[in-house]
Amino acid sequence: MKYSLLGSTGIEVSQICFGSLVMGPLQRDMDIQEGAGVIAHAFDKGINFIDTAQLYGTYGYIRQAMKISGSRPVIATKSYAYNREKAEESLKEALVSLDTDYIDIFLLHEQESPETLRGHRGALEFYIEKKKEGYIRAVGISSHSIAAVRAAALMEEIDVIHPLINYTGLGITDGSREQMEQAVSLAFSRGKGIYTMKALGGGSHILNYEEAMGYIRDFGSKHSVAIGMQYKEEVDFNISFFETGDMPADIINEKRILHIDSWCTGCGRCIGHCGQRALEMIGGSIHIHHERCVLCGYCSSYCPEFAIKIH
Repeated sequence: MKYSLLGSTGIEVSQICFGSLVMGPLQRDMDIQEGAGVIAHAFDKGINFIDTAQLYGTYGYIRQAMKISGSRPVIATKSYAYNREKAEESLKEALVSLDTDYIDIFLLHEQESPETLRGHRGALEFYIEKKKEGYIRAVGISSHSIAAVRAAALMEEIDVIHPLINYTGLGITDGSREQMEQAVSLAFSRGKGIYTMKALGGGSHILNYEEAMGYIRDFGSKHSVAIGMQYKEEVDFNISFFETGDMPADIINEKRILHIDSWCTGCGRCIGHCGQRALEMIGGSIHIHHERCVLCGYCSSYCPEFAIKIH
């Protein structure tokens, strides 16, 4: 496993970051012991970096995996907090739920533009204060937006950026892959830690794994790649590809799609929370534009009927 320093943070991370979203309640909703076993296996194989978020509901998996493996990975988490009060709640929840004295990387979740960055300034300032006190090692943003990445690249107080980028540009909300490459490269050149997301477009590119993963593996302006994994075999496969280029076994090919169950009431709350514009109200029912969906599962957390799932 290759490791590098994450920008100017002084934090050393593996070239693969374990993406924990897919095992939590927004997606597969794995048993805690089963999911923790997969994470612990990744730690044993040399992956020392894991991505989570307040929204994901996966802190318990990570805490148990640390107990199983006896190792403490680099932990990146995220919150939608926009003021000091919400930011403090998010930090306390992470520290307690993960049973740790500090969080390595705390990100403002899904920033869309310079305007949303300004709107979340109170939370960012709180995280920066806690960084000075030793409760956080680095602060930053996650984003599907070129504009937000560009803005964060120019902010001295931002240490880490977690951008969406893949070989087709699927999921980028405000431009092309080439434009996102330019924004990420600017941030990288300015010493920001870069770990990317959605290399497989939320599973949409699984049948073109070699092209999709080859693109992001060889993309120079990054330090690590977050990959969602649910099985030990996936961990081994991804490590093999990144280290040697070999694909020693068939990819576990569970073709996944977003599904809305029949008891959906058509309240529409999910629509406003889909940054990909993949949901639309048609004739009183929610229609899914599957070609736009990146299977993040975030919309399901806003459904009061628990009618949205990824199958």
